[in-house]
Amino acid sequence: MNQIHSPMSTFHFTGQISGGDLFEIGRRGFQPALLSGYGDLSKLRYDFPLVLFKEGNGAPCIRSLCDVVSEILNESAPTGMEGERLRKSALRLEEAVRVLVRDGNKGSLSELWQQAESNLLSQNGGDGTPKLDEEILKTIRDALPENGEVIDYDEDTPEKVMSHAWNTVQEEKARKFSLRLDELTLKLMNILKGDSMKSATAFDPDALKSAVGSSYESAFDFNSMSDILGTAFVPGALPEKRWRRIQSVLSTLKAQKFFPSMSGKNGKKRRENTQTYIFDHCAPAMEAFRLRLPKMVSLVKAMTIAQLEIESRYREATHDPFFRNYDERYLEADDLAMLPAYLICLRNSTDAKAEKADLIEVLSSGLPIKVLAQNDDIVEQLSIASGKLSFGVRGSQLASMALGLNDVFILQASGADLYRMHQSILNGLTHRGPALFSVYSGQSGKRTRTAKNTPEKPLYLRAAAATDSRACPVFVYDPGAGDDWESRFLVDGNPQPERDWPVYEFGYEDKDMQRFSEMIAFTFVDFVAMDDRYGKRFAGVPRSEWNDLMVPASTFMELDDTTAAGKVPYILMIDENNDLHRVIVEARLIQAARGCQEMWQNLRELGGIDNSYARKALAAEKENREAQPEQIAALSDDVETDVESVSEEFTAPSSDEPYIETPRCTTCEECVEINNKMFLYDDNKQAYIADLNAGTYKQLVQAAESCQVAIIHPGKPINPNEPNLKELMARAESFN
Repeated sequence: MNQIHSPMSTFHFTGQISGGDLFEIGRRGFQPALLSGYGDLSKLRYDFPLVLFKEGNGAPCIRSLCDVVSEILNESAPTGMEGERLRKSALRLEEAVRVLVRDGNKGSLSELWQQAESNLLSQNGGDGTPKLDEEILKTIRDALPENGEVIDYDEDTPEKVMSHAWNTVQEEKARKFSLRLDELTLKLMNILKGDSMKSATAFDPDALKSAVGSSYESAFDFNSMSDILGTAFVPGALPEKRWRRIQSVLSTLKAQKFFPSMSGKNGKKRRENTQTYIFDHCAPAMEAFRLRLPKMVSLVKAMTIAQLEIESRYREATHDPFFRNYDERYLEADDLAMLPAYLICLRNSTDAKAEKADLIEVLSSGLPIKVLAQNDDIVEQLSIASGKLSFGVRGSQLASMALGLNDVFILQASGADLYRMHQSILNGLTHRGPALFSVYSGQSGKRTRTAKNTPEKPLYLRAAAATDSRACPVFVYDPGAGDDWESRFLVDGNPQPERDWPVYEFGYEDKDMQRFSEMIAFTFVDFVAMDDRYGKRFAGVPRSEWNDLMVPASTFMELDDTTAAGKVPYILMIDENNDLHRVIVEARLIQAARGCQEMWQNLRELGGIDNSYARKALAAEKENREAQPEQIAALSDDVETDVESVSEEFTAPSSDEPYIETPRCTTCEECVEINNKMFLYDDNKQAYIADLNAGTYKQLVQAAESCQVAIIHPGKPINPNEPNLKELMARAESFN
């Protein structure tokens, strides 16, 4: 066994194949086993393609094609066979649109939908599928929402989505600003108009004649009327200084170029004389802001004076000196939030020292500048010269650095998460201060020469794998969400956030038609295995040499040095012929994966999941209780005495739904310590199940086992795919 195992150990520690039947995986089209079912993504209903809608009107500006079709079916499909026919037709059209977009076709939703209709009608029934009904097609077509651009996932998607969301926010901001500006302008003009009506010139014969109109021109002697009214009029014209001040304010309001002004025709906006706010580097954006700052000060100053004049609160003795010295020091967050935000789209440029320094300046400025930092390659190359002796993950350092700035909105995600996180994107774009969106596109640098013949993996799949493998975990830091980290920092956008690595069921049928399945973890090692550049960091092992000293990489990473001695980590991969292989992993990749695991654990703890402080406090509390058995026994006696008095207040559900006998809760806090989102306290400080989807069945069982008064009943699991359900349900039987 040691001789058989020796070549594996040698490769694990050195990365060199020496002896044995180990083989390189470079040209064989290997991919992680869990990804083997994701070939043609056009066959799947998932987040992409996206539809970007221009006119919000309160509706989402970004939607997935899948959600658009699902909503049509929910609202338009009748019950019965007719509804089933409509549903099948709509899903066929949806798939046809996905194929069109996959093949590079571009256009609006209605254009691509009609093209999909034409393609399917041209082969109507010829491919063995049911014929499409024209009436059903019209029903679906009429239910389509207003036009929007359809985009698939590619390397430009993060910038497209971010720019579209930014434009939507700016359109709404422009609308509100225009309404406010129009209101100020109208009220100021009314002041001047009222003053004009009180002036002596208002009673000139020509002015009176114009006011009466041509219909009654012959009925009046306007010269005599002018003499009479002019004699009776007491002059009340505005002081010249105030008149000039209002005129100056009006001139400044009309001359603003920060937003497009509204025209009177059809409510459309004129886009001339507006300025650019989207940049591809930090320095030009900051320079533009500095150059425009005097105009910003003048505009805010004019709007402030206008409001004072409208409310008749302007006092020259007080306000003249104040506004004479008015400059950028007096601009407040509300003033800046009223004006356009800046969007900087960076792409693989944050590694440059100058750009990184400029970015830190932007994020530290407190200004409403939004930055998309797109990274197309997050796995670092091995470089002894740079002093990095193991693989690492780029991009996360940038977001981690920004966390220390406190008032910066931060979202880290892969491009595959953009739709799920689009509300967080909008929150960041409307945040009053700076915002950083660190996004991994899914690319992985140039392909190596040895990998030319291996199939290209979909970019979306790479991006999604980065999230699952914790190479690019999702997190959001929103300074405006609350005063503490629990409110501000969220990691619940990640799959199975309570785990170090997400675990999924893998089913496989071998050459002998034997099916088997097992639960396997998707780790950072699996993600790196998708990258052809690192094929030499893996070695395939013939099935004849599989042995008990080979352990899954996720298990190997949990072992201490003593237990791990003599063992070799592997991952499961599928080749281009769909054959299953064990592939052993070089030690430096395991070291990098452990670093990635530690980084994820730190993020998870910041998000309130598996918090070390909470664990220590819980351990101390348990130790304290174990040291005081008499008090616990007395508490149990008291609880038993109280059962009869509260039993009539609580009725257990008749179904298999999990529940807590809340009236019997003693507020021991153990269930809340396990998951403070699944379990909450009511006004009486007694526990109840608030959200089953916020936790796992395992946590329900653990809570039942730790409950001192046995009032937690786990019921049946709601997620049939959760690992180890048989064992957990067996443990739960005594509590149900």
